[in-house]
Amino acid sequence: MTHPTPTHKLQEADRKRRELQGEGNYEAASRYRKSVEQFVEDGRVDQAAKDAAPRNAAQAREMKEAEQAGRKHAKRDVLSLRH
Repeated sequence: MTHPTPTHKLQEADRKRRELQGEGNYEAASRYRKSVEQFVEDGRVDQAAKDAAPRNAAQAREMKEAEQAGRKHAKRDVLSLRH
């Protein structure tokens, strides 16, 4: 019987660490967090907010309705978790 070498153990531990996802992908979360931080540091938030603003009253109404629908679903989902 052969015993794993210390290098093999480290490689196996590293592979398992990269594959660990549990409640989410840690590497993807880290990349996302870094990209958001860079976005904010670059001062791009104000322009993104302006770009996302409704262009007319109809679009504003649609956005408001979509927000209300999303909140309704979210509230229902949270309430279902309590039972």
